Amino acid sequence: MASKKISIVLADVDGTLVDSQKRLTERAKAAIQKLDEVGIKFAVTSGRPPRGMKMIAKEVRLSAPIAAFNGGMLVEPDTLKVLSQQTLDPETARAVIKRIGEFNLDVWVYAGVDWYLHDLNAPHREKEERTVQFPPTVVKSFEQALSQGVAKVVGVSDDYALVAKAEKGIAEEFEHGVHAKCTSTSRDCEPSVSAARSQPYYLDVTHPKANKGFVVEMLSDLLKIPPSEFIAIGDMPNDVLMFQQSGSSIAMGQASDEVKKSATYVTAGMDDEGFAKAMEQFVLG
Repeated sequence: MASKKISIVLADVDGTLVDSQKRLTERAKAAIQKLDEVGIKFAVTSGRPPRGMKMIAKEVRLSAPIAAFNGGMLVEPDTLKVLSQQTLDPETARAVIKRIGEFNLDVWVYAGVDWYLHDLNAPHREKEERTVQFPPTVVKSFEQALSQGVAKVVGVSDDYALVAKAEKGIAEEFEHGVHAKCTSTSRDCEPSVSAARSQPYYLDVTHPKANKGFVVEMLSDLLKIPPSEFIAIGDMPNDVLMFQQSGSSIAMGQASDEVKKSATYVTAGMDDEGFAKAMEQFVLG
């Protein structure tokens, strides 16, 4: 059991809170109920859009706003009312869309409450539709999405090495390189995006402050809970940022060695009650 004081659990959703069939198990629900009974808050963050997390809010009690789009949008758990949002500026979003296409990844764009893509036969479209529980809008151009304010651009491919290469390239160009925000009088540059893989086949690109590290900061400010009293649980590289900002952290059993090394603890896999076991062993004791 963790020796540090724990006041809140912050959980990733896909690959962590839910299993490979996108189900929240009865044992996981029971663990969350027990957290509530002992006074530990429970919050979730995901690359999913708000509508894609309705099922979580219906099945368990959430004691904090939902951090959708990896923190790009905070919404009330019951009504999904938007509390705050961080969107890419149109110029940056347009450049990201172009670069992801140049890496030969399929491009998806989330803007407002909608999901846009060019090709309905794109890899993982059916899986994503089942996960978020609403269909995409097929468009020839993303200009309509750009006019709404882009919350997230996703690069999709079953070539995992290519997705990793695109992640590195986008990070270099938009966080530190040619597309970073630099002043003419200073060599200091600010990132114009946050880029990280949410799955081996998904590259999520969001506002620079729309990442899971900032989710810890936002919820800490909102709930008046110091980051040292957070315990975060996740399975993918984009979860490492919230591991680093939290007092302690748990990696899922199926996570990569890189992610596991970044965590305080390691639990079982998503299809072996990894979330519930982590709560029982490392949080509830």
